Order: sequence, then structure tokens, then C-alpha cells
Amino acid sequence: MRLLNNRPLLRAFGWLNVGLGLIGAILPLMPTTVFLLIALWAFSKSSPELHDWLYNHPRFGPALRHWRDDRAIARPAKVAAVIALSISIFFLARSDLLPTAGLVVLIVFLTAIGAWLVTRPTPRGDG
Repeated sequence: MRLLNNRPLLRAFGWLNVGLGLIGAILPLMPTTVFLLIALWAFSKSSPELHDWLYNHPRFGPALRHWRDDRAIARPAKVAAVIALSISIFFLARSDLLPTAGLVVLIVFLTAIGAWLVTRPTPRGDG
């Protein structure tokens, strides 16, 4: 548990996750919000200033606040995620990367993620 009290290490871990979140904002198959939520947690333990900066960020802050307040995901994020999952399933099914059993497990897993995403509430005022 000593690692959880190491502020410089937690700060670095937070920045690593901010970086991964930024990559996710560019690459359609990589998540953004998950990494930013992890960064927010790390910053909450290591740097109130960085926590507040990320939480109030004009681009990423709203999604983080929606999740904190309502466990909600905005409709455009849901649509983008389902499209990305569908594209992934399509290309995995057409490839020879996995044996049939592995492919079925992965498709079931990705479908379950999609189902979970679309059943999350939509933020108030988002239609």
C-alpha cells in the first residue's frame, strides 16, 4: 500500500493515463474516458491542482462529470463506441488471427461491452 501513498509515482501514473486518453481521443479503437477516469483517481491522490485541471477541462471534463454524477455516457460517445466495437468484430471475424473458440469468446465479450454501454443512462439534457 506504500505505492498508493507515493505522490510522485501517482502523479506520473496519472500523466501516463492522460497520455493514453489523448491517444484514445485520436484512435477510434482505443478508449478515452476510462484512462481519464484512472488519471483523475491518481491525481486525486497526488495533486489536487491536476485533479481540478482535468475535471474542469473544457473537452474532457464534461464526460468525467457525467460519469461521476449520473454514471451516464453521452449519446455520441455510445454511438462511436458501438461503431468501433462493430468494426472490431467485423475485422476479427474476417481474419485468421484467432481460433474459432477464441473468436466466439471475444465476440461475446465485445458484444457484452456494447450492451453495457448502451444501457448506461444518457446525461440530462443530452436527449
